[in-house]
Amino acid sequence: MNEPLPILVENSVQIAWDFLELSGEIADPAEASKFLQNTVVDLVLKGERRRMMLSNRAITAYQKFREQQLKAA
Repeated sequence: MNEPLPILVENSVQIAWDFLELSGEIADPAEASKFLQNTVVDLVLKGERRRMMLSNRAITAYQKFREQQLKAA
């Protein structure tokens, strides 16, 4: 379970991406990719190392971000 941090980030982002893509929640792929990457990296820098926790938190953060975007539009 001690995967290198770049692999941990990549795998966590991929899990979040797959979930959001399958649920149809990705409106702008470039924006979503950058958002998920930044969110996961931020969480890793704060000490989180559990892949599913990183993925789930990135998903939740992205969903809140999109909700705010839709309200502002």
